[in-house]
Amino acid sequence: MTKTSLIDYVAEKAGMSKAEAGRALDAVLEGIVEGLKNEGEVVLVGFGKFSVKTRAAREGINPATKETIKIPAKKVASFKVGSKLKDAIK
Repeated sequence: MTKTSLIDYVAEKAGMSKAEAGRALDAVLEGIVEGLKNEGEVVLVGFGKFSVKTRAAREGINPATKETIKIPAKKVASFKVGSKLKDAIK
């Protein structure tokens, strides 16, 4: 499902225009990003938990030159599926 088809779905289910549904979806996504930036996690009970994890620095190999390179530590977004979502997709 693409963002456009999700907007169409939300508009139909909520009885709103596609423009309103698009703004609502954008607001939800912006809220998730802000929650991750400020608090490190966003929990939607039954749906899942978005969190920020730190990936440790490590060594890798440049496939073109076969040289060893250092890959720096970085923060990545993670998602753990909630029980209701897990049951819905079984």
